[in-house]
Amino acid sequence: MASAASPPAQQLRQGVAPLRAGEGYSFLLRRLHSLTGIVPIGLFLLEHFISNAEAFKGAAAYGAQVKFLNSLPFVVGLELFGIWIPILYHGLYGIWIWYRGDTNVASYPWTGNWMYTAQRWTGIIALAYMAQHTYDLRFTGVHLPSHPMLAFAKVQNEFQNLWMVAFYAVGIIAASWHFCYGLWLFAAKWGITTGARARRWFGYVCLLLALGLISIGAASMYGFLSHPVEPLNPSAPETIVMTK
Repeated sequence: MASAASPPAQQLRQGVAPLRAGEGYSFLLRRLHSLTGIVPIGLFLLEHFISNAEAFKGAAAYGAQVKFLNSLPFVVGLELFGIWIPILYHGLYGIWIWYRGDTNVASYPWTGNWMYTAQRWTGIIALAYMAQHTYDLRFTGVHLPSHPMLAFAKVQNEFQNLWMVAFYAVGIIAASWHFCYGLWLFAAKWGITTGARARRWFGYVCLLLALGLISIGAASMYGFLSHPVEPLNPSAPETIVMTK
């Protein structure tokens, strides 16, 4: 008796494979993408929010924090290998995942689908925000590593444009959401939170963390906006008096 013909092998479209063991190099790339979002990028984000909160105290406190960070040993290597290369990988691979993904929120308006969509779009917004923020503050105008006490004035100079104020606000919200929901995904994918109950309660923790980061970011922006505008003059002595 003739046997039934074997069905042709399914043709799989090349792209980002699901996060499962035995799926080739994509599994490793996704795991690395998930890990870098927490360590070191997430830790850097927390440090950055805390450091920027010094702006609430005024120009002297903020300048002192910038000076301290730039005085750390091996600061160039720390930034290159601990911040910029991980962000570059996480951002570019995240764009690839976003490009290959299919949310279908109109056809399937499930909570998870909306969360997936929000995670991808907030990642794009946060990446654009970090690119603009880094370029303007590090590679244009006053060189802050050489003039750290002018950092407050440089940010204030950006805030003279209301569009930049709005862009900063959107960027802070996007970065906070993306990190905190990414933390929730990380705990679920890496087996830290097992079961629906654990994931639900950790979701509340991540939501509170997101709201806390947004509040810290808002306080930082208020510091830049509420204090008198500092002169942005590299030739002037960098002695800033703390005002009440």
